[in-house]
Amino acid sequence: MATASDYDARRTPDVEPQDAAALRELAPAASATAVVDEDPNDVLFYELPGADLSSEELSVTVVPQRADEFTCSSCFLVQHRSRLRTTSSGLPVCADCA
Repeated sequence: MATASDYDARRTPDVEPQDAAALRELAPAASATAVVDEDPNDVLFYELPGADLSSEELSVTVVPQRADEFTCSSCFLVQHRSRLRTTSSGLPVCADCA
């Protein structure tokens, strides 16, 4: 049979007194900050083999905005009119940004 627990009772610390003294000794060493020597001239460039895309052209088909769509003035995504909300300034915003 399980015993009742008093959750309002004061909890005893898990750390023993001798462990607390050892932790206090380590505290100054743990608070020391590490100094990282970074030289901005030591920038490493990683080039993947076969990743030269300078001769490639990006081809994207642009679809014009339809009559039942609007552009949100907050997130600038094209949304359907059913998601249209307006702000106090009268700008169109989507339901997510409202």
